[in-house]
Amino acid sequence: MDVVVNVIETITANLFSQVAILIGIIALIGLVLQRKPVEEVVAGSLRATIGVVILNIGVDIFVGGLVSFQAIVSDAMGLEPPASTSSLADFTAGAGSVVPLIIAGGFVVHLVIVRIFPAAKFVYLTGHLMYWMAVVIAASFVAAFGDIDRWALAGAGALVIACYWSLQPLWTAPLMRKVMGDDEVGLAHTTSTLAVAAGYGAKALRLGDPVRHDSEHLRLPKALSFFKDINVSTAFVIGVIMLVAIGFADAGTVEEQMAGATVAPWVWGLLQALRFAAGIAILLFGVRMFLAEIVPAFRGLSEKALPGAKPALDIPVTFTKAPTAVMLGFLASTVVFLILMGVFAWAGWFVLVPPMIMLFFGGGAGGVFGNAVAGWRGALFGGVLNGILLAFGQWISWGLYSDTAPELATLADPDWFAVGWIIIGLGKLLAPLGAAGVWVIVLLTLVVSVVVLVLVGRRQRRRPVTVPAAQTVAVPVAAGARADGTDAAAPAVATAAGAAARPQPLTVLAVCGAGMGSSLILRTTAEKALAQLGVEANLSHTDVSSARGQHPDVIIAQPTYLGELGDLAPVMVPITSFVDANHVRERLAEKLAEKGWL
Repeated sequence: MDVVVNVIETITANLFSQVAILIGIIALIGLVLQRKPVEEVVAGSLRATIGVVILNIGVDIFVGGLVSFQAIVSDAMGLEPPASTSSLADFTAGAGSVVPLIIAGGFVVHLVIVRIFPAAKFVYLTGHLMYWMAVVIAASFVAAFGDIDRWALAGAGALVIACYWSLQPLWTAPLMRKVMGDDEVGLAHTTSTLAVAAGYGAKALRLGDPVRHDSEHLRLPKALSFFKDINVSTAFVIGVIMLVAIGFADAGTVEEQMAGATVAPWVWGLLQALRFAAGIAILLFGVRMFLAEIVPAFRGLSEKALPGAKPALDIPVTFTKAPTAVMLGFLASTVVFLILMGVFAWAGWFVLVPPMIMLFFGGGAGGVFGNAVAGWRGALFGGVLNGILLAFGQWISWGLYSDTAPELATLADPDWFAVGWIIIGLGKLLAPLGAAGVWVIVLLTLVVSVVVLVLVGRRQRRRPVTVPAAQTVAVPVAAGARADGTDAAAPAVATAAGAAARPQPLTVLAVCGAGMGSSLILRTTAEKALAQLGVEANLSHTDVSSARGQHPDVIIAQPTYLGELGDLAPVMVPITSFVDANHVRERLAEKLAEKGWL
């Protein structure tokens, strides 16, 4: 028996506690199950592993910048910097090492729920938020109950997160239908509570008419367009705040944070802002790298095992519907947050840190969903609401997570607060039960989820099925197309004289704001479209900033991102529907034909 225990402990200490290795193993298994060639299995597994290592490096850099930022700003405002006894890096190296287990186990349970309950028709596919919500749930259980057996934490976390992934697209579905025009795509993003609050709040307040006051009839100054780039906007905002804070902070405090640096304080401040932004950029790059291998494996599983299920995708899939609303929401969110920074400092409450990623994506979400209900006034309302939620949520959550991963307060979306606070609140009430309290929370979550899914399923069965006229029209395809949408003449087209000058293979780059959600889905759809066209291609995906340093033959992205990239590639293809293979194929065929490559 001792031998068995030792073997389990050895495996746990050297594999399951090492996030990078475990992610690599998960990727390897996924690729093997898909019967990929040996070279793809090896390369994909290593890329996933390296991605996690890069992610951890980004976390370390970001945390270092966060500490310096809070110390300088606190001193400038005459406040004590927020204290904590742990950090995100410490947590993920300790109790948080079960996060990959939570993700893997939770996704399997999520697929089972989707399979069993007709109401749960959306499969959650925003991979980077799978990771972060798993961290939030693990940290919340530890904050509520202290030390928990790692296997109990993994099991409880997996069940809770599976319920969240199954329910979250459902409560945003009515508003998503307004934004997208149909229900073919669900929302899988941790700004869902904000989206619901912005949409229904704007409607309740009767802020405007979605048609007459549509934000897309407005025009924003081009000079503000640089805020679309998360790296630039983060460095800019943090840099301005740091320079102002250094000017008012005590020289001794600044010197202490500089730790012997020989440059001038203002130069050091600028470098810290750039380091802060670089840490987040590295973190996102690492997440993007390992999810590029894992998410397709999960998606392939869901498509094979769950016919009829629909994808729930990242928030940027909504941004093409109202790009002006996105900017209105982001700017309103940022302005409100910066004002609250001053208010909090004046009141002596807390030193807020501007979470630029969450201000952009959350503000954009509030803008899009507010606009869908009440036009540009609703967009501004959604942005303001996001700024308020992030400010007060950061203040409250820092104290709750100070012994686990306090950075979760400064990197948070509204759903992180909602889910985390519920778990911690219930944990405090159930503290007398000890470890059994964890399973009481899990049982409550499962019961509520089943009841909701059963009730929604009954409601859907009673609702008469109507097919919009637009859906009864056959999708136009090129002459010679097969009934399944593929082009019967594709091989001949690919070898035509006009295609002779086409690079072999074609390098295609899918681009989105963060390079993790919509671009990954678009890459997968484009692979199918190019295969139907008979075009050999190597595809990858990235964010707008990283795209500028690459030289692909073709770039596919939302029109708003193509505008930022100019003529970076010989062929620039605007895409408005990431999951519609027919649409992507038609757009690619049109642009490749214009170039003489098809």
